[in-house]
Amino acid sequence: MSDVDFGKTAADYGKYRAGFPPAFFARAAALGIGLPGQSLLDLGTGTGTLARGFAQQGCQAVGLDPAETMLAQARLLDAEAGVRVEYRQGVAERTGLPDAAFDVVTAGQCWHWFQRPEAAREAWRVLRHGGILALAHYDWIPLPGNVVEATERLILQHNPAWQGAGGCGVHGGHFADLAQAGFVGLEAVAFDVPAVYSHEAWRGRIRASAGVSASLPPHAVTRFDAELAALLRARFPQEPLCVPHRVFLVLGRKYG
Repeated sequence: MSDVDFGKTAADYGKYRAGFPPAFFARAAALGIGLPGQSLLDLGTGTGTLARGFAQQGCQAVGLDPAETMLAQARLLDAEAGVRVEYRQGVAERTGLPDAAFDVVTAGQCWHWFQRPEAAREAWRVLRHGGILALAHYDWIPLPGNVVEATERLILQHNPAWQGAGGCGVHGGHFADLAQAGFVGLEAVAFDVPAVYSHEAWRGRIRASAGVSASLPPHAVTRFDAELAALLRARFPQEPLCVPHRVFLVLGRKYG
């Protein structure tokens, strides 16, 4: 799906896509990630979910993303939250930032979109000795008969090329990516925190996904959204929806 463009989803992404929950930031801090005063670079920052959360913890955060429309949404959300993040347009594989400039590099919900070996080497370059590269996810979990499974089936009916269905929220391949770039002391945590959505918010969240607005033409998105609304009314009429999600975080440290 090389034609995925999240810039086309920026408004829905900023309004409806659930950010990482407070429990994520607490667990990250226990691992030395996002501590007050740390210099932190968030790759593929999108609308700034991670960068903003870490700035609220007292980090000096920089967010990097190739889509200026996403960064514009991030700045609006930062203003609402009363925090400051420095945003730059750029790509994870070639950040253009100085050597050894950061204590932490993060990537939330985006590592799979990068050229991973190049991005890992770039993270190594911009990290200080002892710095941490942390790859984070907050993924919905399809279970038999739940709203996620039904929604994924509908996405595939409209976009058979979509490859995001059936995930378990654990991304074991990240260990190899970090190890091959020289990171050591690898560790991971995974735990479940549900996300709560109204019908309207779930529809917006799904429009903001790679399989819908980021890759389908507008008329197809409109048709899909109408069918999703009908599915929710027929099969999942309760509101709000309590949608299973899993946090997954893997990290490695730069020594040598």
